[in-house]
Formats: sequence, C-alpha cells, structure tokens
Amino acid sequence: MSARDFLDSIEPHFTKGGKLEKYYGLYEMVDTFIYTPATVTRGTTHVRDGNDLKRTMTFVVIATFFCILMAMYNSGYQANLAMEAMGLTKADSWRSIPMMLFGYNPANPLSCMMHGALFFFPIYFVTLAVGGVWEVLFATVRGHEVNEGFLVSSMLYTLILPPDIPLWQVALGISFGIVIGKEVFGGTGKNFLNPALTGRAFLFFAYPAYMSGDSVWVGVDGFTAATPLSLVSAGGIDAITTGGYSWIQTFLGFIPGSMGETSTLAILIGAAFLLYTRVASYRIMGGVFAGMVAMSLLLNTIGSETNPMFAMPWYWHLTVGGFAFGMVYMATDPVTAATTDTGRWIYGLLIGVMVVIIRVINPAFPEGMMLSILFSNMFAPIIDYFVVQANIRRRMKRHV
Repeated sequence: MSARDFLDSIEPHFTKGGKLEKYYGLYEMVDTFIYTPATVTRGTTHVRDGNDLKRTMTFVVIATFFCILMAMYNSGYQANLAMEAMGLTKADSWRSIPMMLFGYNPANPLSCMMHGALFFFPIYFVTLAVGGVWEVLFATVRGHEVNEGFLVSSMLYTLILPPDIPLWQVALGISFGIVIGKEVFGGTGKNFLNPALTGRAFLFFAYPAYMSGDSVWVGVDGFTAATPLSLVSAGGIDAITTGGYSWIQTFLGFIPGSMGETSTLAILIGAAFLLYTRVASYRIMGGVFAGMVAMSLLLNTIGSETNPMFAMPWYWHLTVGGFAFGMVYMATDPVTAATTDTGRWIYGLLIGVMVVIIRVINPAFPEGMMLSILFSNMFAPIIDYFVVQANIRRRMKRHV
C-alpha cells in the first residue's frame, strides 16, 4: 500500500464528524507535507502570499535539507577523528552496536554519515515526540488544529544543539520552547519569541556546562575540541590557524560546533531556496549581513591592544559560530520578525550590529547570535510601530 492509499483509507476517520475529529489537524499536517493541500489555512494565522501556511512551513523544512546532511556527516566525521586521535576502536555507548557494520574511519563518508546519524536522529525523535505531545495537548484543549509550525521549530531546534547533549535536556528544552515560548501566548502566529531559540536559550543558561565549553562539540567522552569562535575569542585570528582551521574549512563546515550550524555553504544553499520561493525576506538577511559587516569594520578600525576579537574580519564572523544559520533560518521567522519593509531592514541591522558587539566586547558570550535575535524579537513590534507612524506623518504632510 502506498502512502497516498494509506492516507486515503484513514481520511474518513479524521474528517469532521469522524471518530478522530480532534486529530484532524495532525492528519492534514502529514497529508500535506508532500501533497499540495486542497484547502486554505483556517483560523487567524495567514501568510499574505500565494502559499498557504502549510506549504510555507514545508518550504522551510526542505530548505534545511543540506544542513541536515552536513549535520549528520560532520558530527560523525568529528567523532571519528576524535576516536582515531584517542586510539579508540569502538564507541563507549549503544552506538557501538550499529557501528560494527561501518567502522570509525574519518576518511570513509559512509562511516561518518552513519555515525553522525546516530547522534542526530535520537535528538530529533525526542524533539518530535515531546514537542508533539505539547502541541497536540494545547490544540486539543483549545480546539485548534495542529499545524506545520512545529515541524519547522523541531528541525531548527535539533540543528542548533551540540551532538553530545543528553536527551533529557533535549526534552526539557523543547518543552520550554514550545510551552513558554509559544503556546502561553496563544500558539502559532501569536508568539513574539522564536520557540527554537527560546528552548536553546533556556538550556544555555540552565545547563551551561552542556551547551558551551570544549567538551560538548564532539560526541566522544573525554575528548575536547575548541570551536574556531572560542579560539579567536581567546587568542585572535592567529589562534584559529594555529588550531588547524582555515577559512575555507569553516565555510564548508568541517569544524566542531552545533550540528547544523557549521557549514555556511549548506546554509547559503538553503537561503537561496528560501529567497527563490519568497518564504524568507531578503531585507532581513541583507540587514543582518550589512549590520555585521559595518560593525566589524568599525571595530577593526578602532582596534584594541587587549582584545584580539576587535581585529576579527567580517568574513570570519560570517563562517564561524551560528551567524549564518541565525541570519537565514532564525532571523527571518515571519512571526517574530518585523513585518514592514523598512522595519525589516532596521530589524536585520539591529541583529547584525548586536551579534558583533556581543561577540567582541562581551567576554562571557563569544557566540552572540542567539541573544541578538531574541533581543531583536522583543523590539520587532516597536520597530514596526514607529515605521507605520512615520509613514502616517509623511502622508498627512502631503495632504495638508
């Protein structure tokens, strides 16, 4: 039986008046992930475009495809490299059983991909299961439909986590992100903070030892590997090259870091797809990039004898840490970002400027992208308000 035949056979049970009517939205979410929906979005959440909410969310998930592939490959590659350096012949975990078929050779793409998949999929499945329970629970109580918004949040949340994070923390973080970051404000379309980033921020401040430091980026116990961003924070650009990382290596993504954030190339491919389908705003992406470049050049000009981060060029800011991923997938969230054209430029510029300030001037947070986006989320409505008021004043002056 094909997937289409299976969905057709169970459809009568999910339609209005059927035995499983309360799960009608969940059925629609599965049905329309692949097939073009025949209905329009119901409720108060609408996208002003030819695409409905379902197709828009599906496009975002599709845009993460190469990031997902790179997340699995690089997670396995870094783990295999670490095991080779430590002289280990098998993993000290349940992963050693399936990996008996593939070995731990960092030069073998299949071995790297399979080993990385054993890190990626458990995190993703826990995210789906726990977050899905919260989504269905709130939808059932409120009488709302379950929509594809959670598919996007769950995928983005998984991609911004380190590969070695405990699964109970994955469940706790997505619970906080969905419940506190979205559902308490009314659900999809009513939240003012990005749910995926909200969940990660909770874990970052509640369990910093599992979300930062040199021991969390490679899934091998007892092995430490500093990210290029932490290296430059400690010793400047020279520390990156001394650590064995080149700029092209950071661009391609063969470096330690959060699973889906390492490859700028994979992220830019997703950005091209989102811009082509007009799901993401080029104004926001352009604003974030322009703000980062301008602030980087300003700090490069000012300089500092005590802080080597002042000399970090903009093209290194682009490829290290979570800047590129946040610029493409997080900052462009249509719910939490500014909605006016001018407001989107201002919103993006604010993120780009802030991430460099946090990275360079604040020694406690060498990353900065997560905090700058969440901070800008809170100011997005205010930005739109002043843009609209400025337009009203200009129009009034024309007719005086």
